[in-house]
Amino acid sequence: MGANNAVRLPALTMDEQTDSARPAESPHKGRTGLQRICNAFFYSMDGLRAAFRHEDAFRQEVFLVAILIPAAFFAPTTGTGKALLIASVLLVLIVELLNSAVEAVVDRISLENHVLAKRAKDIASAAVLLALINVPVVWGLVLFG
Repeated sequence: MGANNAVRLPALTMDEQTDSARPAESPHKGRTGLQRICNAFFYSMDGLRAAFRHEDAFRQEVFLVAILIPAAFFAPTTGTGKALLIASVLLVLIVELLNSAVEAVVDRISLENHVLAKRAKDIASAAVLLALINVPVVWGLVLFG
């Protein structure tokens, strides 16, 4: 077949070209304004409940937060110092949530052992470890540094 025998497809309009170039998205992405904010809040609450229900490490870290955040308010330091103490503890929860999300996605794809699955889980776990190490470092520097 020569170049003149190529199959010709109908020309796409600009909207069709733009739409076909976009990846499929969640149907909830189109929501705007107050409805989007409400949806995002309730999805976040669902995520916190799921993490608390299904993740032992998250429950243990929530216990840590329940002790350290009130302690931060009584710490003999400035407002900035208190903010650093609280932020260091909340960072642990944030990183643990991301770690749990990585683990859930990897497990959803496959439960078989794979070098990349292990790498993803180990890297996410290392992030939690660094966040946990950060807590005594920040608390020590703020309170005794």
